[in-house]
Order: sequence, then structure tokens, then C-alpha cells
Amino acid sequence: MKQSRLSAWWQRNMPTRESIEEIRWLRPVAHRVLAPELWRFTRRSVPRGVALGLLVGIFLLIPGLQIAGAAMLALPFRANVPIAAAMTFLSNPATTPFILYGSVYLGNLMLGRNADLSGFMALVEHHAGVGEWMSWLFSQAAPALLIGLFVISVICAAAGYGLSILIWRGWVARKWRRRVLLRNKVSPET
Repeated sequence: MKQSRLSAWWQRNMPTRESIEEIRWLRPVAHRVLAPELWRFTRRSVPRGVALGLLVGIFLLIPGLQIAGAAMLALPFRANVPIAAAMTFLSNPATTPFILYGSVYLGNLMLGRNADLSGFMALVEHHAGVGEWMSWLFSQAAPALLIGLFVISVICAAAGYGLSILIWRGWVARKWRRRVLLRNKVSPET
């Protein structure tokens, strides 16, 4: 059976169980992290991984922590770890500005405020210190941004969960139809 380019790339670049076992700081929890059910693609683990990856990827918006956060949340929820980590890439440099502006807009609507995103962007551009971030956190824009991020991430996670279930069912139904067609072609007619 011929593989697609995406699946070939995925198999080449996906870390193996052995390569993860060799990471020294993971050894104390390796038995839990490397549990086989967290790495299999099943009808229950894939939608959970999609939902957790979208939830963490959109709400957290800190590139290094997104993948680690999604992977760590996948453990207690028995979600697929690779899918959870991959779904965090929905928030990337191309989509982050839209997510931020949408979050502030939604947060302003929900809180009845008129906050803007310029203070946040100035802090990011000037590599602000902890004190400046703390003062921003108690400003008018922070609650609007955080509430908007929370609402958008929960809605996207729920939509991703439902959509992945529908895609999974469609994929399985297609496989069954193909199997029935092949069986009907091969079997002799009576």
C-alpha cells in the first residue's frame, strides 16, 4: 500500500519509544509517559488528544510550554500524546495575532470593557520584566484577554473533539465500504 507524503514524513520524524526512553530526566516517570495506550491511535484517544492540544495550544500561547503542557495533560486524560502535541501548532506566528485580537474583542464584549491589545504587544516587543507583566496583569486589558482566550480555547477544543469523532467515523465507514466492495469483487457470484 502506498503511503502519502505526510504519513511518510510523520513516520520519519516521529520520536520512537526507544529515543524517548533515553531521555534522562524522563526516566522516573517513563513507565507512565510511555504507556502504550497513550501512543496508539484509537477512537477515544485521538479526539481527546485533539481537544487537549487545542485547549492548551490556544490558551497558553507560549511556544515551548504548549507542547509540554499538552503532553502532560494527555497523561491523566488518557489522550493520544502525539496528536495533543501536534494540535498545539494551530497557534503559530501566522494565527496568534488573530487569536489575540479575537480574544480581546470577545473579552471586552463579555466584560463590558474597552481594553486594547497595544499594551500587551508593547510588553512583548520590549521584552518586559516580571514587574511590568504583573502590572499589566492587573490592568484593564488582561482580564479581557484571559477570559477571551479561555472561551475561544474551550470552544475550539469542543469543536475539535466533535469534528475528530466525525472524521474518525467517516474514515472507519470508508474502510468498511472498501472492504465490502473488495469482498464482493473477489467472491464468486451465485
